[in-house]
Amino acid sequence: MQTGSRNWPAIAAASVTVVLWASAFVSIRSAGESYSPGALALGRLAAGSLVLVVICLIRRVGFPPKAAWPGILGSGLLWFGAYMVALNWGEREVDAGTAAMIVNIGPILIALLSSRLLGEGLPPRLLAGMAVSFAGAVVVGFSMSQGADGHSSVLGVVLCVIAAVTYAGGVVAQKPALRHAGALQVTTFGCLVGTIACLPFAGTLITEAATAPLPATLNMVYLGVFPTALAFTTWAFALARTTAGRMGATTYAVPVIVVGLSWLVLDEIPAVLTLAGGALCLAGVAVSRGRARRPEAVSAAPAADHRS
Repeated sequence: MQTGSRNWPAIAAASVTVVLWASAFVSIRSAGESYSPGALALGRLAAGSLVLVVICLIRRVGFPPKAAWPGILGSGLLWFGAYMVALNWGEREVDAGTAAMIVNIGPILIALLSSRLLGEGLPPRLLAGMAVSFAGAVVVGFSMSQGADGHSSVLGVVLCVIAAVTYAGGVVAQKPALRHAGALQVTTFGCLVGTIACLPFAGTLITEAATAPLPATLNMVYLGVFPTALAFTTWAFALARTTAGRMGATTYAVPVIVVGLSWLVLDEIPAVLTLAGGALCLAGVAVSRGRARRPEAVSAAPAADHRS
């Protein structure tokens, strides 16, 4: 029997991930003005890899076992590599609201893929919660699009779809790796794989870093240290302790935090429709993370009534 206290470490880790990933959107906006998509992805991954390798050396964490490498390679190429480049590029081609709506098909794809490939199943509460959260994400995205310049393109939509697909594929690939290696190992070597995959952008990164303002470079380093090195590690820790579908549903809280951070940091006052969509996102997360009543608890009451 799994008690609620046992779930708290995973819940805390997932919460850290969600907050840091939400903060990434604010930093990407700043760094993206001076760095191209590929260069920004490489700089972020290089900073994250450096921090993770240092931690592994201090803690004397060795190489992952051979059985973990297929998942590490898959998540490194899809999630750490392709996803970050596609998302950075896509957000330049479409407005933030459109990008948010498209990328938020990712958790749905995670649930479907994990059910098909990992045999996790699709509990009714998870499906209901994801439906509510996705509706909230659409409302948030629509309200953000209304305030934008209407800047969008077919290329941008395609790139955001690629980002959603690679995100889902990376998560599903990572889950089996966590059965054979620790969260720090899987994150570190996945990040290194993504860094190597983005090395073709090294020349561009060096050129842009020479002229980029200091705040943009600091934001890129922040992206590597916190939303990548720390947040991906806490994500892997939580993912090892729950299903991929439920972890994916948790990320629907990200748009809500993004709205709050934009309000506090960028003085962007959210519209009423945006707040309503955020409330739906949180309600859906609460439903998807909840547990159904145990059958024995439900059947016990009629039995007692029958005896009386």
